[in-house]
Amino acid sequence: MRILSLFAGAAAVALLVSGAAAGERYGKRPPLTVSPDLSAPWVMQLQRKPTLDRSNTARRIGNAEAIARARRTMDQQRPAYVRRGGVVYDRGAQVRFAEPRATRAHRNRPLETAAVARPAQKPAQPQMNPIYLPQTVDYGGPEKPGTIVIDTTQNFLYLVQPSGKARRYGVGTGKPGFEWAGTHKVTRKREWPDWRPPAEMIARERKKGRVLPAHMKGGPANPLGARALYLGSTLYRIHGTNQPWTIGQAVSSGCIRMRNQDVIELYERVGVGTQVKVI
Repeated sequence: MRILSLFAGAAAVALLVSGAAAGERYGKRPPLTVSPDLSAPWVMQLQRKPTLDRSNTARRIGNAEAIARARRTMDQQRPAYVRRGGVVYDRGAQVRFAEPRATRAHRNRPLETAAVARPAQKPAQPQMNPIYLPQTVDYGGPEKPGTIVIDTTQNFLYLVQPSGKARRYGVGTGKPGFEWAGTHKVTRKREWPDWRPPAEMIARERKKGRVLPAHMKGGPANPLGARALYLGSTLYRIHGTNQPWTIGQAVSSGCIRMRNQDVIELYERVGVGTQVKVI
C-alpha cells in the first residue's frame, strides 16, 4: 500500500512538470528588448555580413568556365581529318589512313621539289584551203562524161558528168620544171601501191642530202597514199598522199596527188581505159 502511494505521487509530480514545460513552450513569450547600446558585442554580430565559402565558389566558377569552353569547342567547325598517333582519321567515313611516322632525319631534311618537264608540243600542221574540197560544179567543156580533166594552172581535177556537171577535186601538181601536158589513158589501178622511185629522182634527191629507198611497201607512210591510177606508159600517176596540206600547190615531180579520201572516191568512179587530159 505504501508502494502504490509512492507511484501515485511520482505520477502527479510528472504531470505537473510536463504541464509547466508545455506552458513555457506554447505560452505567450515576453517581447524582445534591444539594448540602446548598439556597440554591444551581440548587436555587432547581427550586422556582420555572412562569409563565403571560397573553395566552393571557386569550384563552381571553374565548372562554369569549363562548360562554356566545351560549348565553344563544339560550335567550332571540326576538320574532316584528324591525326592521332601517326594515323589519319576521316571523321565522316570513319576510315583510318595509315601515315608513316616521320623520323628526325626526315623532319630536318630541306624541302625538295621535282622539276616537271613541260610536255612537248607537236608542231601544228598547215591546213588545206577548203576551196579544194570535193564538190559538184557546172562544167561547160567539150569532153564527154567519164573523162578526167586536170587543170594544172588552177590545181583542180574534173571528172566530167552528164548534164553539164563535173565532180571537182583539189590536187597537187608538178613544181616548176616538172610541169607537163598531154592526153593519156588509165592503164593500171592499184590499192596501197608500192613505191619505186626512178633512178633520176634518187640521184636528184641524193644531191640535196636526202636518201630515197629503192623500194617502199605500200601503207599509210608511203608517199603514193591509198590508191594510184597509172597513166599510159609514163612514170606519172594520179595517187594519194600522206601530206594532205600540200593539196592546191605545185609541189610534185610531175605526178598528180590527191587527198587519200578523194583518190579513193575517184578510184571507185573510173576504170582502166578512162581518158585523162592534162592541160
